[in-house]
Amino acid sequence: MTFSLGIVGAGQFSGQFATLFQAHPGVGDVYVTDLLPERAEKLATAQGLAGTFPSYEAMLESDVDAVAIFTQRWTHGPLVLQGLNAGKHVYSAVPMAITTEEIAAIIDTVKATGLTYMMGETSQYNPATVHARNQIAEGAFGRLFYAEGDYVHDMDLGFYDAYRYSGGENWKATASYPPLLYPTHAVGGVLGAWQTHAVSVSAIGVVDDRGDGVFDKEVSQFGNDISNATALFEVAGGGSFRTNEFRRVGYPSHIRESRFRFFGTEASMEQLATVALWQDKKGVQDISELLEPKPTMSPDDPSLQHIAPELRAAFTSGSAPVHDRARLPREFDALHNGHEGSHHFLVDDFVTAVNTRGLPSVNAWVAARYTLPGIIAHESARQGGARLEIPDFGDAPES
Repeated sequence: MTFSLGIVGAGQFSGQFATLFQAHPGVGDVYVTDLLPERAEKLATAQGLAGTFPSYEAMLESDVDAVAIFTQRWTHGPLVLQGLNAGKHVYSAVPMAITTEEIAAIIDTVKATGLTYMMGETSQYNPATVHARNQIAEGAFGRLFYAEGDYVHDMDLGFYDAYRYSGGENWKATASYPPLLYPTHAVGGVLGAWQTHAVSVSAIGVVDDRGDGVFDKEVSQFGNDISNATALFEVAGGGSFRTNEFRRVGYPSHIRESRFRFFGTEASMEQLATVALWQDKKGVQDISELLEPKPTMSPDDPSLQHIAPELRAAFTSGSAPVHDRARLPREFDALHNGHEGSHHFLVDDFVTAVNTRGLPSVNAWVAARYTLPGIIAHESARQGGARLEIPDFGDAPES
């Protein structure tokens, strides 16, 4: 069984996924559309896709079975709803949406239509998250009571180029996107291992002082002047976790931009840029090699020339020893991977869910728990750290 797929957005990220979707034995024809038609045509020609559509609306009016959305991060909520209401299964890049209302509407529409929705959160298959998830399942931590998730990516390391590429002349207005509204690489990595959800948050934001027109309230489309933020979450069942979203930071994000720590009553695990440790009451074990993805392509590959050098690691990393690739189609074995080995698993999750009508790993309810904490944390930071309750839409219904 196969289904047809329309790629929405032909930017730096979507081409990598177009290759994987097209190679998956569960997918048939793959199409693409973009606001800049020449980009869609270029991607379709380069990868031998089935064709292009002149607009998203035209794609939705066609008999394409599913859409995969790779557009600007603040556009996802409305585009997802359009897709679901047109009867299409939807894969969406992160974040799920940028308001509580958009998230609620997506969940209601998934319920009403019975269609498959998945958010492609890469931290779901970050090696550290995978290892922590396995260790939690075995009870190795004892009672887990605290965790940390950082997404530390300095604007100077590729983000200026990325925003110029996607934002056009007014790129500074969108480069000010609030860090806590892009929380899933940090929150998702914690909650992807720890089977709980956040119930309240207090967050502190640091007002930017670079003075280059980015994170300037007068320029920002979002009225945002915060470039660094820290949030402390309370979780259901007792315990807490902290996340950092940093865009002005002296740290080598091109080596590892997401990193995690977990602390339990019997053991703990800590990860830095180049080292990862498992610790218990007896001693310390270096697990760095277990969590280290092996590159699948050179950062100098011609297909990556349009991507800033500091961002290319996200497109070249392969699987780590902790990844269990047994379930993946063999067609993926020789193909590029990315974001610490997550791309292959995310594509397979969505394709399998559509074809079996099962729930994908990061379904609408999980996606809400990965995204909504950041939305509420941003509001907390705007209120000077006020502790705010986080709504919860519950667990996904059993399929």
